[in-house]
Amino acid sequence: MLALDVTHSLLAILCGSLVGASLALIGGGGSILAVPLLLYVVGVRDPHLAIGTSALAVSLNAFANLVPHARAGHVHWREAAVFAVAGVLGAFAGSSLGKWLDGQRLLVLFAGLMLVVAALMLRPRAATATDVPPHRFPRLGGIGLLTGGVAGFFGIGGGFLIVPG
Repeated sequence: MLALDVTHSLLAILCGSLVGASLALIGGGGSILAVPLLLYVVGVRDPHLAIGTSALAVSLNAFANLVPHARAGHVHWREAAVFAVAGVLGAFAGSSLGKWLDGQRLLVLFAGLMLVVAALMLRPRAATATDVPPHRFPRLGGIGLLTGGVAGFFGIGGGFLIVPG
């Protein structure tokens, strides 16, 4: 039993390192990798437990990634604040709904979401301004609310959804 626990712990460290490297490299993809790795490599049996665990791990990794970006001046604080407040409200609502759904159905929907976001990422992106005009803040808040809701429902990090949003 102890060898199995050590093996699972080592697998969790290895998988966590891969997720952290992905977050550091591209700023997203933490939960999109963490949930399947926790379920199919580490051996976590309950999808809800894997989702909750990945949410904590990815949020800590994301915070660590924020520090160097903030120091380099790559953070638009006003826009981030609007997006974050709306996202937190959405995440609370989404996580409450996600707990009502069977774990296996949640995984099927999660896989579908991954395909949709992948398709959206393939579309060419329009040039964007460096600052969001004040009249766009309600739209930014709406996207934050939706992103937070989906992130909370599936227990995934926002980077997977924020970047295309």
